Amino acid sequence: MAKGLSLFERRRRRVRTALKAKGSLRPRLSVHRSGRHIYAQVIDDAAGKTVAAASTLEKDVRSTTGATADAAASVGKRVAERASQAGVTKVVFDRGGFLFHGRVKALADAAREGGLEF
Repeated sequence: MAKGLSLFERRRRRVRTALKAKGSLRPRLSVHRSGRHIYAQVIDDAAGKTVAAASTLEKDVRSTTGATADAAASVGKRVAERASQAGVTKVVFDRGGFLFHGRVKALADAAREGGLEF
């Protein structure tokens, strides 16, 4: 018998529910972090489209490891640059079930420096 949701899944649902409750019409900057890489997408939920994306799997970044705060900061700068080219300046930060610490925080700070507001 299942004992319920994991702590990660409970955090993920709590964050997503809070974002939906705000009813924001802004696109969402969604972050996913794995042991080796970090990924970021700017998603327009109303249209169901990804506006901009960046990750440590891209060819020019692939030589370095994606498991550092420096790599996360470069992904944050890239996604902010691509979002501004697509005409998006204000987003809602969706950290998923990840704590706002370390690589996730580095990505968010770099995206803010890159011109995104959240």
